Amino acid sequence: MSELNRRNFIALSAATAAFMGSARNLAALQPPKPGPYTLVAAIDHDRILREANHWLPEVPETITAYPSPRSPGGLHDFFSEADYFWPNPKNPNGPYINRDGQSNPANFQLHRQAMIRLSLAVPALTAAYLLTHRPAYAQAAARHLTAWFVTTSTCMNPNLQYAQGYHGGPTGRSYGIIDTLHLVEVARATSFLQEALGPNWAGVQTWFHDYLDWLKTSAPGIKERDAKNNHGICWAVQAAEFARLIKDEATRDEVRTRWETIQLPDQMGPDGSFPRELARTKPYSYSIFNFDVAAGLCWSLSAPGSNGAEIRFALPDGRGMCRAAAFLEPYLADKSQWPYKQDVEHWENLPVRSPGLLFCGLACDHKEYIAVWRRLNPDPTDPEIIRNYPIRQPLLWVA
Repeated sequence: MSELNRRNFIALSAATAAFMGSARNLAALQPPKPGPYTLVAAIDHDRILREANHWLPEVPETITAYPSPRSPGGLHDFFSEADYFWPNPKNPNGPYINRDGQSNPANFQLHRQAMIRLSLAVPALTAAYLLTHRPAYAQAAARHLTAWFVTTSTCMNPNLQYAQGYHGGPTGRSYGIIDTLHLVEVARATSFLQEALGPNWAGVQTWFHDYLDWLKTSAPGIKERDAKNNHGICWAVQAAEFARLIKDEATRDEVRTRWETIQLPDQMGPDGSFPRELARTKPYSYSIFNFDVAAGLCWSLSAPGSNGAEIRFALPDGRGMCRAAAFLEPYLADKSQWPYKQDVEHWENLPVRSPGLLFCGLACDHKEYIAVWRRLNPDPTDPEIIRNYPIRQPLLWVA
């Protein structure tokens, strides 16, 4: 090869290498293919990091930090008192009476508040870990999980035997199982944290296995499973997500069958509404709540990568979550159009960002649902709204 040809060959090789490097760099700069994860990550990026950075230095606080002299259980037993029960004016020293939809601020709720704190911290930290791959976020989330479910001195017993009793009545009720709805997104987050948990992974798995067994076999658990309103749906989404975490596909199949053959036919009206929720003293918030939990249930039960296939399931008459979204979306977009009674409490603080709108927008292919979801408030501060808002980090659900 002549010197001229050698110089030309070297120059051509260098140019080719430079071009290939530029092409690789250009490809790296291209936006990722559009999809649910990309969409939610773009919308929630700053919000997630802001929340996660708030929780990053916070230490775990479990129920053992808040003992109650009114609890019939021990230090490690979750305890709460029914929200809507009040002293009876006609019998002040007798059993409390129910005032539906009106929360009594004097009832003991510190264990629930601690659990809600966990449900805010762990999902936010885990979502930030998914976005940034920074181990510090995952490690912080793992510390909370370890304290709640593994560490002997601080862990919670895996049952809800003493939830939502009331003065002069039972020390615990099946209705109280709704309190652990706030563990649903914690379980979803945990599925991403095996490496960060290390040897404590097995302990967390054991806790959710034992709690799921209690949900399925105890008298309160079975009664809650069979409830014909939002309580039954809340039981189902808990069972579905806890079973997902521990890879119990048999339970997930049972929950799916129950949704398709019992809960959906019995709870949804022909127009996509939930008539039992409309009959409550807070019909707007309970309709949204049941819609969100049912959509979360269906998204949970869908196969990975199916874009919420279970949401698209419908009965022969068309009832399903796509119809439920079509019924409710106009009233989430414009509350003033709500044709039913106003809620007796907290009407002014609704609506907030409905995860059901996102899930149904994706699965039912309605971009306008996603647009409404996007503009609603994702971070309410009203404690009563937070109590009925268990899915706050949708990134975990579309990852």
